[in-house]
Parts: sequence; structure tokens; C-alpha cells
Amino acid sequence: QVQLVESGGGLVQPGGSLRLSCAVSGSIFSINTMGWYRQAPGKERELVAMITGGGRTNYADSVKGRFTISRDNAKNAVYLQMNSLKPEDTAVYYCKMNLMASRINNYYDCWGQGTQVTVSS
Repeated sequence: QVQLVESGGGLVQPGGSLRLSCAVSGSIFSINTMGWYRQAPGKERELVAMITGGGRTNYADSVKGRFTISRDNAKNAVYLQMNSLKPEDTAVYYCKMNLMASRINNYYDCWGQGTQVTVSS
């Protein structure tokens, strides 16, 4: 069974940095788009950043210039470098991959379990 394993969350002061990681556990055939989402208490889950198989990136306006998404196709992993963190970045962060488990399957969206990021002094 394919799972996404996230790491790197934690407590950080405003202005600080964190790096989130998400890697595939299990055997897969192909990965298309990778992305990071977040959900703050009482709010809907929102897209933070995404990266296509070709390396094109897209960011939420609120994180442009502060966050950087990257991927390592050899490791089936995606990363989110978060700099200049603000209290409003506090949320549970989820990774998502659009992947194909085997060549006889279709692509589907697989989600990580979520990792808490808290920005507070």
C-alpha cells in the first residue's frame, strides 16, 4: 500500500524557517504533480504550492517569495522550504501526490498524514 510520509514540522518563531519533507513509502510506477496544502483551525484546506512533473511551480499569493517547493524524482520526494514565517502560516500542512501505483492503474491523489507548523513567539 502506498503512503506518503511527512516530516519537518514544529514550532518556530516569527521570521524563522522550516523545511518540510514528504516521501513515498511503497512501490509506485509514476508521479505526476506534487503539492503542499495547509489547513488552519476553522478554515478550509488551501493550496500552498505545487510542482509539475516538468518542474513548473505555482504558489499561493500569501507565500510567494517566502516558500519554495522542490522535488527529487529519484527519491520520490517533495520538499517545502519555508522562510520568513509568519503567525498566519500556522496550520497543519499536507503533501499530496498525483501518482500511479502500477502501469495497469490510473493516476490518483494520495495524501500525507499532515504535519503541524506553529509560528509563535
